[in-house]
Amino acid sequence: MRKKFVPVLLLLLLSLSAGCKATFTNLTPQRQPRRPDNQYTVEVALNSQQQTLRWQSIHPQIVVGNRLYPMTPTQLMTNRWEGVIPVPASSSEVKYHYQFDFEYNTFGKPKNDSTRSADYLLKIVD
Repeated sequence: MRKKFVPVLLLLLLSLSAGCKATFTNLTPQRQPRRPDNQYTVEVALNSQQQTLRWQSIHPQIVVGNRLYPMTPTQLMTNRWEGVIPVPASSSEVKYHYQFDFEYNTFGKPKNDSTRSADYLLKIVD
C-alpha cells in the first residue's frame, strides 16, 4: 500500500510546485519603421495549461525599464493583448518584456500570482 502511495504523493507535490506553466508568443515584429509619434504597438499571446487560472482576472502589462504600460485585449481573441510603448526619437531600439498578474483558484479564496516573459528587443528602422 505504501509503495503505491509514495509515487502519487510525489507527483502531486511536483504539480503543485510547477506554478503557472505559461507560454508567451510575442506577435510583434522585431523591426518597425520609425513613426512620427514615437509610439509602437506590441502584441502577445498567452497560453497556459494551468486549469485553476482565472482568465478574467488577468492584468497584462508591458515593462520597459522600470516603467509599466497597460495592455488591452485584442478583439475576437481570448488570449491576446496589445499595448503601446514609447521609444524616444534619439533611440533606435528598446528592450521590453510582458508581465501578467492574475488570480488562480485554491481552496477558499483565490490567490494572486504573476509571471513574466523573456526579454524582447524592438529595433526602430529609419
